[in-house]
Amino acid sequence: MKLHEYQGKELLAKYGVEIPGNAGIAETPEQARDAVARLGGKGVLKAQAHTGGRGKAGGIKVAGSPEEAETLARQMIGMILKTHQVPQGLRVEKLLIEEPITIEKEFYIGVVPDRATQRNVLIVSAMGGMDIEAVAEEHPEAIAKLPVDPLIGVRDYQLRQVCYEANLPDHLILQAAAFLRKLYTAYMEADASLAEINPLAVTKDGRLLAADAKFSIDDNALFRHPEFAAFKEESEEDPIEAEAHRRGLAYVRLGGYIGVIGNGAGLVMATIDEVARAGGKAANFLDIGGGAKADVVHNALELVLSDPNVKGVMFNIFGGITRGDEVAKGIIEGTRTLDIRVPMVVRLAGTNAAEGAALLEKTSLIPAETMAEAAEKIVALTK
Repeated sequence: MKLHEYQGKELLAKYGVEIPGNAGIAETPEQARDAVARLGGKGVLKAQAHTGGRGKAGGIKVAGSPEEAETLARQMIGMILKTHQVPQGLRVEKLLIEEPITIEKEFYIGVVPDRATQRNVLIVSAMGGMDIEAVAEEHPEAIAKLPVDPLIGVRDYQLRQVCYEANLPDHLILQAAAFLRKLYTAYMEADASLAEINPLAVTKDGRLLAADAKFSIDDNALFRHPEFAAFKEESEEDPIEAEAHRRGLAYVRLGGYIGVIGNGAGLVMATIDEVARAGGKAANFLDIGGGAKADVVHNALELVLSDPNVKGVMFNIFGGITRGDEVAKGIIEGTRTLDIRVPMVVRLAGTNAAEGAALLEKTSLIPAETMAEAAEKIVALTK
């Protein structure tokens, strides 16, 4: 579950992290005007959207008066914010209204899980204000990492050392290490899967402030955090992904034109690769899971077809717990109740695959014996 910037800052503030003063969230131009007035007449309007590069895309504006804030908010609220991370764009519904700050330097600090070492890793760089992926690719020497021993935890001297290795100024190392400690504590106690402050701003008067905050919470840990319930509905950046979350489906939108439905994450990923190998591009990842009944399959098909970019659908089902005839019933039910105007290729194998294939014979659905054959057929049909 992704948190918006203002939500991440609220969380960090509970752990003593310094953030810029703000007048709250504005959902209307009038609220933006009043918020800037509360800040003394000047303010920064920041679009709340799950993407980086907001400033370059017009998602961050500075208002010199309450009246200017109202004018800017009219332009920003409801805009489709397109960035290099999300080229399809995100609709802006809310603005965070903050005090303007004068930034002297920008750093990066973050915490992520590293599956290779099976540890959480603290990341520090003196090159803040830009995507850490770009820094890693172009200036790998500018990044310092600290894997944290899960039994011992992180020691203060290690925090100072990683800040030193990142070439942070000597006079700021103690302050930055303390900041990093608070971020790590928030990350652990919130059961986060990502926490980053970019930029960690050094102000003109020498303070360190979290000028931005990005947090993702592990969905599997949400039962331990009822305090995040209010954030849940706002967490998805894509309306179809939000609907999938409400339906309990494992769905990720990928931006292509071939809908992919399978059972098992590994099988779905392999199917996406096979579609690419055949010359197509998957519109989504959708795993209906093991033992999926007809109603789940119908739900999944309806969701995939809600993407206007989908020109065809490929089912790849390998029956173990999931029965091929149940999947076939779900597909048939979907074709009866949904307005389907795209070709659909179905590959069934495993448990009750023969029974499922027999049910599909009387339909317009296109069968395939193998995953490769199914991918080739759906790519040809969508072209």
